[in-house]
Amino acid sequence: MVEIFKDARKQEYLNQEGADKPLKSPIPAATLEAARAYRLARLREQLETHDCVALLLYDPVNVRYAFDAPNMQVWSLHNAVRYALIFADGPGIMFEFKGADHLSSDKPGIDEIRHAIAWDYMSGGERSAEFVADWSDEIDHLLRAHGGGNRRLAVDRLEPMGVRALEDHGIELVEGQQLTEVARSIKSADELTLMRWTIRVCEAGMARVYENSLPGKTEQEIWAELHCENARSGGEWIETRLLTSGARTNPWYSECSDHVCREGDMISLDTDMIGPYGYCADLSRSWTCGHTRMTTKQRELYGAALDQINHNLSVLQVGMSFRAFNERSWRIPEKYQPYRYTVALHGVGMADEWPLVLLHPDFGGAYGGRFEENMVVCVESLIGEVDSECIKLETQAVLTPQGAERLDSFPWEDI
Repeated sequence: MVEIFKDARKQEYLNQEGADKPLKSPIPAATLEAARAYRLARLREQLETHDCVALLLYDPVNVRYAFDAPNMQVWSLHNAVRYALIFADGPGIMFEFKGADHLSSDKPGIDEIRHAIAWDYMSGGERSAEFVADWSDEIDHLLRAHGGGNRRLAVDRLEPMGVRALEDHGIELVEGQQLTEVARSIKSADELTLMRWTIRVCEAGMARVYENSLPGKTEQEIWAELHCENARSGGEWIETRLLTSGARTNPWYSECSDHVCREGDMISLDTDMIGPYGYCADLSRSWTCGHTRMTTKQRELYGAALDQINHNLSVLQVGMSFRAFNERSWRIPEKYQPYRYTVALHGVGMADEWPLVLLHPDFGGAYGGRFEENMVVCVESLIGEVDSECIKLETQAVLTPQGAERLDSFPWEDI
């Protein structure tokens, strides 16, 4: 008979409101308002630094960061039907999907709401050239009205037809992803409060996943528990479908399927969860199906993964260069290298963000930059070898003058 080990430490993370009720945020409205004001100010600081008159945003995550005005987030990731224009010294304008003005009307950072002109082929078809001309005329008019002669416009992403249309107006386009990524990389105290709540919801979801990691269930059934807790508690979406079991954990990056989990097989997952307030909880854990005692090989792999996490957390310091971190980071043994995760750590906020620091075999010499106070990073580990399962671990931490402070606390396995 297989001995089952339930982990009471994990059960404490379950939603104490009950299986049929959502988690309710205790965060006051003033915290959200302060975070909104901070984020918009960060973007305007970057505009001044780069001598840009305005910032044109199409990425819905950037729009959310700037105005906290979400609308059909995942759909608008691949349909360019709404956008924002933020002036360094002028108004913040939201160009909203027609009929959805009310979704942005109560946001204090938005000075004006206009109807978006969609000129992508799905929206415009054979009239796309006509629509992009109307769109670029409007942008040009606004730059002339509020720009004081400055024609440098930062843009986060834009299709070639739009680029040509703006350049035909004599507008100088500036790479806006750098501006947005750098702005988003430093979190305020209020942002950290919001992020901690997303992590609380995520950990309640992981507790549900843990409790349902039982023989006979499919990977998809188990993965759905995270979606349930996130959706009912005000979360938004999950960016990947990374939960696999047994031999399907190696190589990594297979997505969850109708594969039936077997007792004793390793279950490895990566949450990639966009939760309440639009913040990301990017956490990874591994445990056995049925919560059986790990085999000798499973314990070996898990121990190596945890060593990597703990070592890399311990060396992180404010002011440390990415190169210095690489030089001091945990050295992955050669037998695990063919199955490695190439990323040692990455930034995180409303999604995975800059900086991204590769694992030492992949680092090369092209990555400049330093860790700054109140950056939030995810420290990663993936450990496996030939014919083994893979262990995936990941923790989320904020950089403080005293070092890296973990924001998540969902227990590691006791090996």
